[in-house]
Amino acid sequence: TGSHLAEADSQTEWTDVQKKIIPWKNSTPSLDLEMAFQDRAAKLGKSNSRLIVVASLIDKPTNLGGLCRTSEIFGASALVVGSLHYIQDKQFQHLSVSAEQWLPLVEVKPSQLVDYLQEKKTEGYTIIGVEQTAKSFDLTEYCFPEKSLLLLGNEHEGIPANLIHHLDVCVEIPQQGIIRSLNVHVSGALLIWEYTRQQVIKQKHQQ
Repeated sequence: TGSHLAEADSQTEWTDVQKKIIPWKNSTPSLDLEMAFQDRAAKLGKSNSRLIVVASLIDKPTNLGGLCRTSEIFGASALVVGSLHYIQDKQFQHLSVSAEQWLPLVEVKPSQLVDYLQEKKTEGYTIIGVEQTAKSFDLTEYCFPEKSLLLLGNEHEGIPANLIHHLDVCVEIPQQGIIRSLNVHVSGALLIWEYTRQQVIKQKHQQ
């Protein structure tokens, strides 16, 4: 009907960008994704960030909503979630405060993560896990590559062993307290900020 057409015409520009990249499929050309990211950055006047935040292992809508908000605020190029159904959750929406409308969301189920990570490696992304291991880099000493993919672990189990093998590097956050684990949204936010500080803010100062 005419009213439906008018409503469609009034949709904000990000809708077209989102349609290009969700849900993720093996057949989606990587060039299309890159074009979508660049198009979004240009339309919204944002930095052309190359940070992908992967939250497919996270279960709690509050953590996902908070990550969505943080990712959008700092200009991440996309947030990957295990299911797009999360964005309909009231707890998600309460924390995201509409950030999902301005941030490309990609659906990658946990069972698809190995293939997704491998695909991103072939596109030149460094796969970074937020995890404490014997070989982890201290966040204060790690230099983020321009094309960085941040893999966040599950709230309880962290990153499973089969995915640890696909990481290029693990980064851990230095801690001083007795409690040795941070909330996953907080951990993600600290790394997102550090990437932004290194890659985006530095570039602005150099211009």
